Amino acid sequence: MRPLSEQDIRTSFINCSKGEAKRLAVPRDLAERPWEELDFLGWRDPGAPDRSYLVTEREGRLVGVALRFQPAQRGFLHRSMCSLCLTTHPRGGVSLMTARKAGPAGREGNSVGAYMCTDLACSLYLRGRKVPETGARFEESLTLEEQIARTTDHLFAFLDKVSA
Repeated sequence: MRPLSEQDIRTSFINCSKGEAKRLAVPRDLAERPWEELDFLGWRDPGAPDRSYLVTEREGRLVGVALRFQPAQRGFLHRSMCSLCLTTHPRGGVSLMTARKAGPAGREGNSVGAYMCTDLACSLYLRGRKVPETGARFEESLTLEEQIARTTDHLFAFLDKVSA
């Protein structure tokens, strides 16, 4: 992914108003992000524990979505799998992220959801730059490039549902 500026991020959102995009918390460490290893930029809002944001590049344009999630309430031994990168996590490492749909459907309250890594670090888990709390990912027969393509396909399918 190419490095993004705060302005790039704020103008990319498809499921919130310009005013909401102007007020949302953008990461302060954009210059330190490992852009070459990211398939999308994802972050949690430090001031609103139930909000996260995701921005990716698709067909030459940036697409951002505002997400909401409920903190995990599951038991100690429960494990969940991210629907994007297929990384498994214990206790709250995966959350149901919901996004208000774009346009009139979103204004009417319609939303879509997907189970994602709560920290939105899918790109780093795929590349082994971040290790899940369990210490490892499942061994896969796919190459890293194939895993990245699968993850972006899953992400784009989710974004299609948001924009539909």
